[in-house]
Amino acid sequence: MGSGLAHVFAKAGWAVRVYDPVAAALEQLPARVAGFNTGGGRLSGTVSGAAVLREALLGADLCIEAAPEKPPLKQSIFADLVAAGAPGTVLATNSSVIPVGVVTERLSAADAARCVGTHFWNPPDLIPLVEVIQGPRTVPETITRTMQYLRDAGKHPVHVRRDVVPGNRLQHALWREAMALVDEGVCTPADVDALIKNSFALRLAVLGPLENADLVGLELTADIHRVVLPTLSRATAPAQALTDRITAGHTGVASGQGFYEGWTDENVAALRQRLVAHLRAQQRGG
Repeated sequence: MGSGLAHVFAKAGWAVRVYDPVAAALEQLPARVAGFNTGGGRLSGTVSGAAVLREALLGADLCIEAAPEKPPLKQSIFADLVAAGAPGTVLATNSSVIPVGVVTERLSAADAARCVGTHFWNPPDLIPLVEVIQGPRTVPETITRTMQYLRDAGKHPVHVRRDVVPGNRLQHALWREAMALVDEGVCTPADVDALIKNSFALRLAVLGPLENADLVGLELTADIHRVVLPTLSRATAPAQALTDRITAGHTGVASGQGFYEGWTDENVAALRQRLVAHLRAQQRGG
């Protein structure tokens, strides 16, 4: 994700510095950034690696953390960012599920005021949306600056006004129900995916769920919900279909098997190419 974010801002003409404590990651940075440039052409900005955090932050308007989803790690990184100086820099976390308030809970009020969530979606170079998440101590100026930086980078920022616990709820509500259908023997994983991809997923890009509710009528929507909602999964733990596969060592693409069997480097690459082609077609309007 870090390389993808570097590409996003460099494509928009920014001078980007990427800090990573692992030397091998910095050595791979140019190739990783170039891998996102599937549309061809040259980046109008620059991307450089930095082995020292203070040097990476020097003169920066915006710093985005893209570390693994582990609260103690992110808390430690934000403490290091504050200690490194750059008091005028907006400090953002790309976390998809950890609240901004948790990430910044060890910081002073003055430092937390310039912290915000910026949740990009994968692949970050092709998905326009960025959720700008207001933490409990984030000041309005931080939100305003962040929204403008993202617009300048060609993104579509949406202001999330409450730091709900956790984030990314809409996507995982769908995943929970999809896995519940597998648990209950209603559909195979392939059938669940086919049902979604060939039905309502086709219209989601132009018709959101609340627009759709207005379109079909709110009375009808309420009648449907009275029948459907009591039957939906209310699980508060990962689905059995998920945990059984993990226990068996079938963890997805990395192991060659997950909900689907026979993942290879070739079919994973083909799937990603189809995704990129689809997203680029959406950006061109078809």
